[in-house]
Amino acid sequence: MSKVTPFLMFNDQMEAAIEFYTATFPDSEIKTIARNGSDGPVMSAEFVVGGQKFMGYNGGSHFTFTDGFSLYVDCENQAEVDEYWTKLLAAGATPVQCGWITDPFGISWQIVPRRFMELIGGDNPAKVQAVMAAMMEMIKLDVAALEKAYQDA
Repeated sequence: MSKVTPFLMFNDQMEAAIEFYTATFPDSEIKTIARNGSDGPVMSAEFVVGGQKFMGYNGGSHFTFTDGFSLYVDCENQAEVDEYWTKLLAAGATPVQCGWITDPFGISWQIVPRRFMELIGGDNPAKVQAVMAAMMEMIKLDVAALEKAYQDA
């Protein structure tokens, strides 16, 4: 067990959320589930999403998620960005801006191509600013458009 594990307090949708997460991301599984009674609703769970361990609890309607917490998905390329974006949209997620999308359970996700991080890690401030400006105009991140902004700067 990791020393530090994110603990997510869902309102009452944890079971559906973890089923979606573990079906969507590789290297994911539900480790344990505790129900309220033998066939009652899920109360708590231990699960892994993309290799990251989480604990979760259905805490009731007063628990909500905010943009102050998000999950960052490191995508190898545009195809992987598109794959996760499409799966999240199909589940009822709401696109936000700059590669952020909020799933139907209230969790914010950052779907980010590695190439974006490489471009903003460059040593030319004008090119980095151009990439950042292009990103600020996007909903889903577009590698080709980010590279064009870098080249044109």
